[in-house]
Amino acid sequence: MDIAGFSATLNEWLSQTALPLWREKGFDAASGGFVETIGMDGQPTRANRRSRVQPRQVYCFAEAGRRGWSGDWQTIATDGLSYFDRVYLQPSGFYGALADADGVLLDPSFDLYNQAFALLAFAYLAQVFPQRSAEMAARSNALRGRLEAHCKHPTSGFEEDNPPRLPLCSNPHMHLFEACLASETVDGFDTVAWTNLADEIAFLCMEHFIDRESGALREFFDHDWAPIPGDKGRIVEPGHQFEWAWLLLRWGERRGNADALVKARRLFGIGEQHGIVQPRDVAVMTLFDDFSVADPIARLWPQTEWLKASVRFAALTQDEERERYLRSAVRAATAVQSFLDVPVNGLWRDKQKADGSFVDEPAPASSFYHILCAIYEVEDCLKRL
Repeated sequence: MDIAGFSATLNEWLSQTALPLWREKGFDAASGGFVETIGMDGQPTRANRRSRVQPRQVYCFAEAGRRGWSGDWQTIATDGLSYFDRVYLQPSGFYGALADADGVLLDPSFDLYNQAFALLAFAYLAQVFPQRSAEMAARSNALRGRLEAHCKHPTSGFEEDNPPRLPLCSNPHMHLFEACLASETVDGFDTVAWTNLADEIAFLCMEHFIDRESGALREFFDHDWAPIPGDKGRIVEPGHQFEWAWLLLRWGERRGNADALVKARRLFGIGEQHGIVQPRDVAVMTLFDDFSVADPIARLWPQTEWLKASVRFAALTQDEERERYLRSAVRAATAVQSFLDVPVNGLWRDKQKADGSFVDEPAPASSFYHILCAIYEVEDCLKRL
């Protein structure tokens, strides 16, 4: 199958099967919130609910609605945000981390990662509910202001809390970067503020997160944005090489920044050359900075990021180079498809072991954000070819 065939197949799976299933079984009508997992029998579990899942699912259904999905996305996008506020929002104005299935908050602690997804949800809700755009813009500005007041790093980026705790991490900045790129294009949002913050994170990434010698993106840092000592500072995640490459391509194209495109190309090359293992032909979870495999488990989400980055590169290149990226996209789509081959259509596997077998566990709702974004990215990029 070529990439256009994969795009058609995945789009049909998303609109006809996955979105209806997660609308029906993945949303707890009694509580008004999204479930954490759905079992391989197709029934929701009562697993504790990470706060990040709520705005991620709000994003999924808002974006599906924006693109014309005919199911009832409005109710759960609205109710999902209300549940997120009711259960996780703290007096500080930040969102806590974990609640049980009954909506009892178990962990109110601050995590920059969770705030980034709140901002992403605000940006998408403003687009699909124009009558709430002023509210979403105000909430977006207020949360950004709290972050800048609470945990702004002295030089660039953000701390992990106040007082700061180590290690500092690139991953929440990646999702904050994504929220910035979404917010800077929304009518009524503070374009200048979001553009400036996006630029700040892009340069933080290119100057500190990405190793100057190898071109690889690291995960964990000390307070001066140097790699944290020990093995933790050596961690390189193939999925994040792809995900940052995709974001830098988007930012670099908008800004006309050639350096971002060069660095993105190197990130993609590292992910593809060292992070894709044979004979499984899947992206594994972690490498060390010498590009040896640290964790051979392959999760679903890195495959979706491989797919997003490869099709974005294909849209920005020509001739044989474009064909090379399209071949990579077909490999990535094949990998994604293998995780979707489950007894109940519309669910997915999350972890593939080194022997090629999958861990028998419920499907995590958190993967939907990655899958849906990848499917829509393929559709959009193919229109540019």
